[in-house]
Amino acid sequence: MNVPVRQTSTLAVVSLVSGILGWTLLPFLGSLVAIVTGHMARKEIRQDPALDGDSMAIIGLVLGWVVVIGTVLAIFAFVLFFGGLAWLSTR
Repeated sequence: MNVPVRQTSTLAVVSLVSGILGWTLLPFLGSLVAIVTGHMARKEIRQDPALDGDSMAIIGLVLGWVVVIGTVLAIFAFVLFFGGLAWLSTR
């Protein structure tokens, strides 16, 4: 029973680690790296059936996108709040 050993994609590992770093030490930069490497890893895994790690790439992508979308929404809320205050102060 010789089962072929599947190697884990390095880009998938980088995506997962960067996604975790995006939540902890490098909030925006780590998330961008997680998104880019996650997409690259999924493409690499689709092209080479001997590679494994699609779930790690997906988790890195999700972590990265959640931080990026949360940051954009926080900036939007900040601008709306203080823009509303400025608008109210001119009335």
